[in-house]
Amino acid sequence: MRMNKNKKAHPYRNEYLGRGVVTACGLFIIMVTLAIGAFLIYQGTGTFTKYHHSLAEFLFSSDWSPVDAATGGGGGVGAAVYITGSLLTCGLALLIATPFAIGASVFMTEIAPKAGSKIFQPAVEIFVGIPSVVYGWIGLTVLVPFIRDTFHAKMGGYSVLAAGIVLAVMIFPTITTVSSDAIRSLPEDYRKAAYGLGSTRWQVIYKVTLPAARSGIFTGIILGLTRAFGEALAVAMVIGKTRAFPKNILSPTNNLTAAIAADIGNSASGGEQNMALWTMALLLYVVSMIFILIIHRLSGREVAR
Repeated sequence: MRMNKNKKAHPYRNEYLGRGVVTACGLFIIMVTLAIGAFLIYQGTGTFTKYHHSLAEFLFSSDWSPVDAATGGGGGVGAAVYITGSLLTCGLALLIATPFAIGASVFMTEIAPKAGSKIFQPAVEIFVGIPSVVYGWIGLTVLVPFIRDTFHAKMGGYSVLAAGIVLAVMIFPTITTVSSDAIRSLPEDYRKAAYGLGSTRWQVIYKVTLPAARSGIFTGIILGLTRAFGEALAVAMVIGKTRAFPKNILSPTNNLTAAIAADIGNSASGGEQNMALWTMALLLYVVSMIFILIIHRLSGREVAR
């Protein structure tokens, strides 16, 4: 009798053990995220608390001349050029990548689902595993000379356009994969009802499938935008890294991640420049959190429906 009781209790012990391990891992991830946020807040607010710069100066001024010293300060920490560069390159990347990504997801799920799942989707997933430096190197050796020779760009092809195209290629797999999953998750009854009313395939896609999956598609777009905002190396190799507002998309500029990656290792710890770079990192963290909240909001609406 005791052996039978032990055998019956054994599966429950495994269940509780597994649940405990999963819970511990989840709590660990939450603690790491909060710790990163607390560290960035501690370091990033030094620009305002230690060196007494204003938030308006940091966000809207283009005077970037921080003093690289642990005491004193007195320089300018205007990051408007970097913020503008990030917004322009990421916005251009979305404009380029989104139509192609949505079209690819529709092809994989609605037009040729068998060929899409066996051929096209594995090809798209290959892009995810390519290192950022490879994208940047191809952009530097192929895309930048092409822009220089085709559009006669003054700065040799280093430009917002080059950075936008590189980012578009990098975020294309994210948007495509998430959008495809959103379209596949739709009930088949939606399509059958539309076909039963006499709709053509394109009418079903345009008026039924895409509107019904819009929350998942928007989630993929926001995830792609988050990836674009956080990319540093590939963008730094093609954007030109000039501290000036771009006159057009063929002009060079700089962005937040490229500036942080280039200067953080050469700045004095606790100095005005170092603190200003940490403030830029804090800004990226806040932007990422906002994007995540938007994704949860969209997911909540989808569940409510």
